[in-house]
Amino acid sequence: MNMKSLYRIAAVIILSTTLGACSSLEWSGNRIDHEADEALLVFKDEVRGGEVFLDQAAGYLVFPRVLRAGLGVGAETGEGSLRIGGKTVDYFRITSGSIGFQAGAQARSIVIAFMTKSSLEQFRNSNGWRVGIDGSVALIDIGAGKTIDSQNIRDPVVGFIFGSAGLMYNLTLEGTRFTRITRE
Repeated sequence: MNMKSLYRIAAVIILSTTLGACSSLEWSGNRIDHEADEALLVFKDEVRGGEVFLDQAAGYLVFPRVLRAGLGVGAETGEGSLRIGGKTVDYFRITSGSIGFQAGAQARSIVIAFMTKSSLEQFRNSNGWRVGIDGSVALIDIGAGKTIDSQNIRDPVVGFIFGSAGLMYNLTLEGTRFTRITRE
């Protein structure tokens, strides 16, 4: 067996282990909501105008902890809540995979805002909504401490990816899938 084959086998083992560990981290609905509240506090603290922006949205998804890991082959997963009028109406899982130069792991939070009722309805009526296929998400990558200018954001679906140090740069959600889940 050559080194390339060994590398691929190692990548598959790491990916399988990571996905297995992540899928065993199922949270209750109460835990998702509590963690989402905490993530929203960080979001609103780091991004001036974040609260006003979310108040203008028809609804928004909050994924408080999305785990991403990879070694050549990567995977990402997490659970979150869909909120309309500030109240949770459904729970969702986010999943994606990637191939390419990557090594390591990270946790991050994601907020997806549906700025129009039609984009929210399309999302809610889908059976596994995929970014780039069922709709697109415009990622906002302003730095920490900056203000969101909701007058200039005209996209129907807007995403924010952030960690404890504010919004992250040069990221994508292309190919990411959102699937409705049941939580008590």
